[in-house]
Amino acid sequence: MPIFGKPPVRAVRRARAAAVTAVAALLPLAMAATAGAPAARAATPAAAPAAAGGYNYAEALQDSMLFYESQRSGKLPADNRVSWRGDSDLTDGADAGIDLTGGYHDAGDEVKFGFPMAFSMTMLGWGGIDETSGYTKSGQSTYLLRNLRWGDDWLLKAHPSANVLYGQVGDGGSDHSFWGPPEVNPSPRPSFKIDASCPGSDLAGESAAALASSSMVFKASDPTYAATLLANAKQLYTFADTYRGTYDKCITAAQGYYNSWSGYWDELVWGALWLYRATGDSTYLAKAETYYAQLPKMNQTTTPEYNWTLAWDDKSYGDYVLLAELTGKQVYVNDAERWLDWWTTGVNGQKVAYSPGGEAFLDTWGSLRYSSNTAYAALQFSDWLNAQGKDAAKAQTYHDFGVRQIDYVLGDNPAKESYEIGFTNSGKNTKWPRNPHSRAAHGSWSQSMTEPTATRHLDYGLLVGGPGSADDGFSDERSNYGETEGALDYNAGFSSALAALTDEYGGTPAANFPPKETPDGPEEFLQAAVNAAGTNFYEIKAQVVNKSGWPARHLKHGSFRYYFTLDAGTSPSQVTVTSAYSQCLAPGGPTQFSGSIYYVTISCEGQDIAPAGQSAFHREVQFRLAFPGPHNPSGDWSYQGVSTVPGSTPVTVNDMVLYDGSTAVWGTAPSGSGTTDPTATPPGPPGTPTASAVTSTTLTLSWPAATPGTLPLAGYQVYANRGTGPVLVGSPSGTSLAVTGLTASTAYAFTVKAVDTAGTVSSASPALSVTTAGTSSGGGAACTAVYRVTNAWSGGFQADVLVTNTGSAALSGWTLAFTFGGDQKIGSGWNGTFAQSGQKVTVTNPSYAPSIPAGGTVDPGFTATYSTSNSAPSGFSLNGVACT
Repeated sequence: MPIFGKPPVRAVRRARAAAVTAVAALLPLAMAATAGAPAARAATPAAAPAAAGGYNYAEALQDSMLFYESQRSGKLPADNRVSWRGDSDLTDGADAGIDLTGGYHDAGDEVKFGFPMAFSMTMLGWGGIDETSGYTKSGQSTYLLRNLRWGDDWLLKAHPSANVLYGQVGDGGSDHSFWGPPEVNPSPRPSFKIDASCPGSDLAGESAAALASSSMVFKASDPTYAATLLANAKQLYTFADTYRGTYDKCITAAQGYYNSWSGYWDELVWGALWLYRATGDSTYLAKAETYYAQLPKMNQTTTPEYNWTLAWDDKSYGDYVLLAELTGKQVYVNDAERWLDWWTTGVNGQKVAYSPGGEAFLDTWGSLRYSSNTAYAALQFSDWLNAQGKDAAKAQTYHDFGVRQIDYVLGDNPAKESYEIGFTNSGKNTKWPRNPHSRAAHGSWSQSMTEPTATRHLDYGLLVGGPGSADDGFSDERSNYGETEGALDYNAGFSSALAALTDEYGGTPAANFPPKETPDGPEEFLQAAVNAAGTNFYEIKAQVVNKSGWPARHLKHGSFRYYFTLDAGTSPSQVTVTSAYSQCLAPGGPTQFSGSIYYVTISCEGQDIAPAGQSAFHREVQFRLAFPGPHNPSGDWSYQGVSTVPGSTPVTVNDMVLYDGSTAVWGTAPSGSGTTDPTATPPGPPGTPTASAVTSTTLTLSWPAATPGTLPLAGYQVYANRGTGPVLVGSPSGTSLAVTGLTASTAYAFTVKAVDTAGTVSSASPALSVTTAGTSSGGGAACTAVYRVTNAWSGGFQADVLVTNTGSAALSGWTLAFTFGGDQKIGSGWNGTFAQSGQKVTVTNPSYAPSIPAGGTVDPGFTATYSTSNSAPSGFSLNGVACT
């Protein structure tokens, strides 16, 4: 999320702390050979601390490590411990011809921002190097290594050559307009890079620091991998140092989210220091000391800044501490102490604000990540002062500050609430935020921040932003992202501090962790109600519903069966099955199940039913069974539980069976079996289609019939592909189809699949390539348009338009037009390309959804602002034809 407020004194900054997991078991203090590396933490502090360390820090660290797993992007490994997360973003980098899958989602959104991700890996690596014992004692070493490798592997992918580094995947504007699970996020994911022609010393320098620090963590357990990390770190630092610039001037998509407010000198120092620690090469130390003079100064002085803190943007404060520890020079010691004094005892009568409950409060957005980062630096520097025999009083002050700030997070605050989600403190605590600003954890199926009301998943370890002012007040509202959102960088320094305190005070990780979540209800299921009924017929309105969340997933090969009993003296051919409205395919059957029990099959093949929006998570089918004489439906298996009041809202039913491919995922068949489809041979593929009567917008396809499998053929599915993926354009029962709604002078590839009476689909026929004639005048379509405001706030709102093609043919290439009734101005949009001129708006089809099948729908949506009037729009038309 962007930050628009201006922090005191400094330019706008936004720091987000991230929690990555534990270091290799029995890993030695990784840089014992490097001069100035901090000594191992003493078993007890030098003097009796004012802060007692009264929490189970090992459990808190265990939670924090798991948080990083919940933020993973890409193909998840077999050892994934978060049951409600699945694979996501599997085409990242495809636009650039590079594999950029993997890495981490930044925060409560689903963009991968490389700058804060790299900082998070550096901070986790720092704790992995200097707090090894804490990770070992807590049993989290394995998980730290996993979390570092997950981020480091992505940084390696993002660095395909010496002077190229990808720094972002996904666009904040379109991503933030989607509120749903990452597994089904339809937002485009463009890739952004820096290179020699448009460099980013800050991004490359931070990435070098991340890989260098991790190389030290992995050196003992995987020296080959460590060497790879270090080689890339050196190359990235050379890139950063040779080609100067701030990355946000090149990756402009990061502006408003992660601007490089502090410039790049702090990262050039930071990266050099971590390379010096990793290599012992004094050349890097010399660079760090030379560039140190360029770090920001207090206004109109030569004193280095001290009234902010170490965060994703500004590494100056970490530079003070590392240079002091690595060289022992008093000038750096003074700078580190001046900064930490401002956070504790004060400098010239000034210091950070403190809340009545004891939080050191720097800034309103994500206040706890600032205090946690500073807490770790204070604990780290306190150890060094003690090891050097320097100023025991300051060492004690810094130590106690670090303990006190982490304890505030864990529950030593006026609310007696842990701001780390899921932290029980050995079973003594059940109070933590319940409504984090997290799309993944919330698990909405309707793209609504308010549906469902309760957060579906417990996102263990997520450190929320915390109080929004220095009064200890906290609002546990999902929309309050400044206080309830978490992020990678929020947990990073926090994790290192927890490892330090685990080493000092001990603790025990929770057993059988993490607990397995139980879904909050059915995930993929069916609902039904009677639409109409007579003595010899009844009509069912059925809904195929996908509210999956363990994990969220697509239902692309769905079908369902409705079972009924054939009356005595009636043959199957005398039962007529029709559909007046269907968002899926035409009903197939009846097919005998057993004895006098038959079923109708409705296939939704070609439809992507996913928990990704109001119109995306379900499909409706209205089908009628007509009998040659009177029929009593009460004896029909699937009629049980159906809402029988005509026109009523469909209710969840258990006696219709929903399939994903050949696997039953919901419902029970008359035999009591509802888990697998009976083994059957699918139909063979149809022959190669041929085209005739080709015009600019139409053609006729014909093809040789498919060979039936175990069951009879019910019909065919015809797909058109113009380079953006196959789109269903028709479902004829015979071997030909008149295709309409094509685009002039356009190349198409047509394929055909056969469908049997159970809804089983064959493999595709060989493709036929056809180019339509030129000079097309386009085509309109009969349509309906429903305008819906899905969220609103003062001066702004979110809305979408549910457009249905009510014509008899698919529409390929579409433009929706409407006119606002007030002074609304569209900001960002999705599921279409928006253009606005005055009050008039046009939306053209996106590349991934170029067609609307007959009876199909699209739902372009947008966010907008207004000053005086938010009157509903009017004049909806599709390809120039008015919609009702």
